[in-house]
Amino acid sequence: DLKARGMLDETLVIWGGEFGRTPTSQRSGDIYTGRDHNMQAFTSWMAGGGVKGGTTYGTTDDFGHSVVENPVSVHDFHATILHLLGLHHQKLYFKRSGLEERLTGIEPPRVVTEILS
Repeated sequence: DLKARGMLDETLVIWGGEFGRTPTSQRSGDIYTGRDHNMQAFTSWMAGGGVKGGTTYGTTDDFGHSVVENPVSVHDFHATILHLLGLHHQKLYFKRSGLEERLTGIEPPRVVTEILS
């Protein structure tokens, strides 16, 4: 356990997926086929390594379908992770076809400072 060993403060733990899931089950006739991808809202969590513990950031509608408060784009999320790892997202890039490609895209992302300790 990272906390018991005194390592949590210097270790960033992240859990998440590449997309959200719709809050309702789908069906085809009498067969439930699961839940579809949901690009409007997804959940992830972070612990340790510079993250403020016990903090919830962002809110969805009553159905959990769409973000209604404090949306965080994937690029904002990446910029925040890179910041916590001590890397500047604008300086981290690779060359491809003569262009500078970044993990955080072309539009300027923001580091979500509200979750930082």
